[in-house]
Amino acid sequence: MSPPVRRGTLFGNAVVVALAALAAISGAAQAADLTITGSQQATAQQVAQAGVPLAELAPNAPESHTVQRGDTLWDISKLFLTSPWRWPELWGMNLDQIRNPHRIYPGQVLVLVKSGGRARLQLAQSATGAAPTNTVKLSPRVRSTALDNSAIAAIPLHLIGPFLNEAVIFDVNALADAPRIVATQEGRVMVSRGETAYVRGNLAGARNFRLFREPRPLLDPQTREVLGFEALYVGSAEFQRPGEDRVGADGKAVVVPSTFVVSSTRLEANVGDRLSPLPPQDFDAYVPHAPAGAIDGRIVSVYGEAVSAGQNQIVAINRGSRDGLERGHVLALWRAGSLTFDRTDPAKTALQLPDERHGLLFVFRVFDRLAYALIVNVKDPVRAGDRFTQP
Repeated sequence: MSPPVRRGTLFGNAVVVALAALAAISGAAQAADLTITGSQQATAQQVAQAGVPLAELAPNAPESHTVQRGDTLWDISKLFLTSPWRWPELWGMNLDQIRNPHRIYPGQVLVLVKSGGRARLQLAQSATGAAPTNTVKLSPRVRSTALDNSAIAAIPLHLIGPFLNEAVIFDVNALADAPRIVATQEGRVMVSRGETAYVRGNLAGARNFRLFREPRPLLDPQTREVLGFEALYVGSAEFQRPGEDRVGADGKAVVVPSTFVVSSTRLEANVGDRLSPLPPQDFDAYVPHAPAGAIDGRIVSVYGEAVSAGQNQIVAINRGSRDGLERGHVLALWRAGSLTFDRTDPAKTALQLPDERHGLLFVFRVFDRLAYALIVNVKDPVRAGDRFTQP
């Protein structure tokens, strides 16, 4: 049984961008890195004209909130709205003060104003076009030190940061032809951090690499199609010296492998482990928002060795960029209804109980046919085959 698509107000299907109503006026340079689409502007304009119905507020929405270091946009949204990813409501509630809806800074005071059955957010402090410049005075000498004026993150990045380089899906088994460890320092079986490994293969000019082992195919739980290959993350390694081809004393060709130092390890490295260039980390645009349309899919696997997963763990899902999925999408987890029978019926009629929603996913890496998602919250353990939809 398919769950109903939540429509609610005109905001329900909007592609939202950030905790917009909470941001102060920012310069064009800051606004350039996260743009606002026409549909987002239209949603904000509609909400700005009337405010938000009180029914859309969280039951215990505070009268005010001072943004603290460590806050996230997700956390603050939960304070004011029943659905933390539905941010156009907040943006529209204070549209006059918004120039860059992707920025909110520690020290800003947010005030909830209710009137005529509607609600709006306002900034208690004036918007100056810049981040706060708070100072702290110390004695016996008087010194001024600027506080951290960086805009707060959309979600806790420490939960997904380690997986940005570790959790990788290859469209094909690309590691089969990747550079590989062929020998170790002093013939050791395993290589730890700070130790030397010798590598053969085309490095393509890169110097920093990830180490992977044992690529395994990820199968669609419904079609059994191979969607991609997930490799076990081992660690990282840094290039030290290039290899070369030589002619030995006996006149035969001999290969001198490239020299690497293992810089970090999740597992001890072995001969045969494969190397993949380390990509730059990209923390931009991790803005929670609902998909623009309906989406329905399944959990492919739990990342790591576990059979089931709980809050703050990672899962692979069988939808990707070709299905319209993008990073920042929030998805609803559903628990399959059980098979039972009607105990009040002498005929013991078979019953299929409806699916029940029991958690949320946050998509943070998207590939062609697969994606990785963080379990934001959940009531029951999540397993391969479990279902997800738009929230």
